[in-house]
Amino acid sequence: MAVSPDGDGAAHTGPAVAEPELKGPNAGNGSTRAAPGGGSGAGDDGAGGHMTLYEHIAELRKRLTICVAAIVVTAIAGWFLYIPLLRFMTTAYVSFCHHHPGRTVSCSLLARTPTESFLTRLQLSFYIGVALAAPVWLWEMWRFITPGLRKSEKRYAVPFVSSAVGLFAMGVAVAVLVWPKALDWLISVGGTNVSTAYSVSSYVNLYTLVCLVFGGVFLYPIIVMFLIISGVVPTAKWRKWRRPAIVVLCGVAAIVTPSNDPFTFAGMAVPMIIFYELCIIVGRLMKK
Repeated sequence: MAVSPDGDGAAHTGPAVAEPELKGPNAGNGSTRAAPGGGSGAGDDGAGGHMTLYEHIAELRKRLTICVAAIVVTAIAGWFLYIPLLRFMTTAYVSFCHHHPGRTVSCSLLARTPTESFLTRLQLSFYIGVALAAPVWLWEMWRFITPGLRKSEKRYAVPFVSSAVGLFAMGVAVAVLVWPKALDWLISVGGTNVSTAYSVSSYVNLYTLVCLVFGGVFLYPIIVMFLIISGVVPTAKWRKWRRPAIVVLCGVAAIVTPSNDPFTFAGMAVPMIIFYELCIIVGRLMKK
C-alpha cells in the first residue's frame, strides 16, 4: 500500500504503482553491444566489441568467403598473365644461354610429364591471384580483427600493416635483382662438362621460393620494432647484442637462402643488418 496526498492535503491509502522493469541483456548498465565488424560500445580504451562464439564464426566465414572469391577472380586473371610472367622469370636463364652457348641443352624450359606444364601454370596463376588480391584479403583481415582491438592498439596497427606490405615487396624486389647472378653461379659451379636442362616446375618453384623467403625474412624488423615499442626488449639491449646479432643474421641468411650462392646470401644478409641498425635508430628516437 502507498500513502499519497490528495488535493486538500489529506492523506489516503491506495494501491502501489510498480516501477517498470527494464529487460534485456544490457539493462541497467548502459552498455551497448557492437554488431559484427562494427564499432565499439565500450570505453575509449576498452575492447572493440562483444560477440558470441557463433557471431565470431559467422563473421569469420563471411570474411573468408570474400577473400576466397577475390583470389579466385584474380587467379583467373593470373591464368592469362602466366605467359608474360614466365617470360620475365626466365629472362636470366635465356640470357645465360645466349652468353654461354653449349652450357645448356636448350634455352627453353622442359616439361618432363604431360601434366607438368598445366600444373605449373595453375600453381603460378594461384600465386598471381594471391598477390593481386592482397588489398582485398588484407582489408578483410583488418575488418575482422579491428573490433577486438583497443584504441591504443589500433594506433599502431596501420603503420605495422603498411610497413609489413612494404617490407615484403622490398624483399621480393631484392630477390628478383639478385636472381640473375645467383642463377649464373648455380649453373657455372657445375663445371664446363655439365650441360643444364631445367624443368619448368623446378625452375618456377625455386624462383618463387627465393621470392617468398626474401619477402618473409624482410619482415623481421616488424618483430624487432614490436618488441621495442612494447618495452619487452628496450633499445639498449639491441645495441648491446649488436655483434652476436650480426653473426646470427648472417647465419640465418646462409641457412634460409634456397640457392646457397654467395650473391643471394649477400642480398639477404646486408639488408638484414641495415634493418637491425635502423630499428635501433628508430627506437632511440622514440626514447624506448
